[in-house]
Amino acid sequence: MKIRWLILFFPMVSIVVLSLLVQEHAAKAASPQSAPAASPSEASAAAMTSNHLGALAIPDTTMAINSPAPMSQRVVHYEIDAKYDAAKHTVDATEVLTYHNLTGQALDHFPFHLYQNAFQPNSTFVREAKVAGNRDTAYDKWEAKEYGSEDIKSLEVVGQGDLTSQVQYVQPDDGNKDDKTVVDVHLAKAIAPGEYVQFKIAFTTKFPETQARSGWKRDFVLGGQWFPKVGVWWHGAWNCHQYHAMTEFFADFGVYDVKLTVPQYEVVGASGVKVGEVSNADSTKTVTYHGDDIHDFAWTASPRYKVKEDGVFQGHMGPVQMRILMQPAHWSQAERHEKILRESLDHFERWYGPYPYKTITLVDPEPDSAAGGMEYPTFITGDSNWFMPEGLHLPEVVVEHEFGHQYWYGMVATNEFEDAWMDEGINSYTEVKVLDSILGKNTSIMNLAGATLGEREAQRLGYISAADLDPIAQKAYDYYSYGSYGGITYGKTASVLLTVESIIGEDTMARAMRTYFMKYRFTHPTKEDFLKTIEEVSGRDLRWYFNQAIYGSQVMDYKVLKIESFPVNWYEEKKSAGKKDDKDTVYRSYVWLQRREDFVMPVDVEIKFENGERVREHWDGVGRWTKFTYDKKTKVESAEIDPDHKIQIDRDDFNNSYTAEAHVKPRWKISNYWVFMTQWMGQALAWWAV
Repeated sequence: MKIRWLILFFPMVSIVVLSLLVQEHAAKAASPQSAPAASPSEASAAAMTSNHLGALAIPDTTMAINSPAPMSQRVVHYEIDAKYDAAKHTVDATEVLTYHNLTGQALDHFPFHLYQNAFQPNSTFVREAKVAGNRDTAYDKWEAKEYGSEDIKSLEVVGQGDLTSQVQYVQPDDGNKDDKTVVDVHLAKAIAPGEYVQFKIAFTTKFPETQARSGWKRDFVLGGQWFPKVGVWWHGAWNCHQYHAMTEFFADFGVYDVKLTVPQYEVVGASGVKVGEVSNADSTKTVTYHGDDIHDFAWTASPRYKVKEDGVFQGHMGPVQMRILMQPAHWSQAERHEKILRESLDHFERWYGPYPYKTITLVDPEPDSAAGGMEYPTFITGDSNWFMPEGLHLPEVVVEHEFGHQYWYGMVATNEFEDAWMDEGINSYTEVKVLDSILGKNTSIMNLAGATLGEREAQRLGYISAADLDPIAQKAYDYYSYGSYGGITYGKTASVLLTVESIIGEDTMARAMRTYFMKYRFTHPTKEDFLKTIEEVSGRDLRWYFNQAIYGSQVMDYKVLKIESFPVNWYEEKKSAGKKDDKDTVYRSYVWLQRREDFVMPVDVEIKFENGERVREHWDGVGRWTKFTYDKKTKVESAEIDPDHKIQIDRDDFNNSYTAEAHVKPRWKISNYWVFMTQWMGQALAWWAV
């Protein structure tokens, strides 16, 4: 999920200013094919949940992937038949869930997520959002349109009867009895290892006005996290957290067969491949979708989408149909959206591994909705505006970021409740790498009217705003605030991994990332799986770094404390005052470096002398300060820590360099930039408020 650009627009202005300051300050003076569509008869066969003996089973279908065999260990099969009431923003549905017990032990209860119950005034989600902040809504006052719900009307376990009375709300994280985002179902008979169990559930979902990338806005709807979803058996226990203001999602891989009945005028997009559509006598239509080796299903509907679906990307495993649903006011940007989607596919396939699915759907959501910048399997939302000049790359940033989630969220599928950084942060790192390649290292966000901004600097600036609040490796809902969650999970992780890259080398890091993806796709790896992969590929023990950067909250800040030069024979010079130094005068020069914070890391420093000579030194950074001494026939002119700009986690780049003589010109330039930008921001705010 990309933090909403609407919220970040004005902070972005400040980032542009800082970017300019940093730049000025630095002394660092085959032909495409169409994807084959599965037939309705194939979909019907795929939906069958019994083998030749009549026992339950998970389908081994491959109609939605470019693979002759399943690619994941399929744990679940969801068959959902849903009808959407566009006037009431509600869904009435039945769900048949077939679950394969691969846990190695008998299971006598099953927890389910009911995510839409988060949008209620006493839920944990809303309580946390009131205190720590939220992506979309401040909840200054409660409004009926913000209410959402997800109610199980009945629940039957095949062979065990109606267990609706056994459905109990539970609060495994905080004990908030008013929170209804998790239910637990106790079975009369435990499910043995290797066996299957089938749940038949009737439920009703009411969407709120768009929040947390789900819900409605005017006649638009994004159906995300909308059905009862079973938890994940992980490390010997059920993992089914409540929905928190700063958490996302975690689920098992499987097969989805979904029927969506909507008004006939709706244009629909969804996860997976479309396998059928029929018109009904009541002015509705039923659209059927099938998904293989995915762990969630999302959909959207709007009567006003304009559709671009003539683009096909020829992937390593087969063709990928690109389907783009655009707002009419943004139709002129359709080619722009397709271009960045195609380029993102190309880079991820070449660098990290193949995209195995036959489709990718990109949705341009309703303007002014909180539905932009979201990821679901084979389905992403972008974010744009009617005014989007070519040099402002916000659509490209959002589309690339959300597509990247198809890898780190969609296929690698880590636990985002407990380690959000393993999706959001790793994705932010690859976002830097991919957009640097496509749009330029210093211009990947903006290259407009002389103002430039790159992804890596924006990620670092996001981190330093919250550098000393939280470590990366902690549960997402334990962060101090939403600002800290965003700054650390996204910005710090990206900056930490860019710095790892500088330690082990760019090519080695690229091999490590590809190795990690290919080894752990369609699994649920842990943080140690990721960190050990980097160490194994690089052949380096990096615990000294990971323990601080990932597991700790130490802050890095190295400073050139002082430089000084004076003649070695200063005492003789004093006796003959007025006599000019000649070219043979030897100067003793000192350069002091200081470690101001508690992050210990070796650093390089470049010393420049007045005669143009440069000297590189290395400091292990263990002490609080160190000093370098030189006797030369020239004075020291400047010193700069990290002259090659390899370190992305130093909190304050402005104290990394020091000159013997002050330069006033940059100060005046900075002042002029600041006056211009503050006036511009004031005018923008006045315009926005109208």
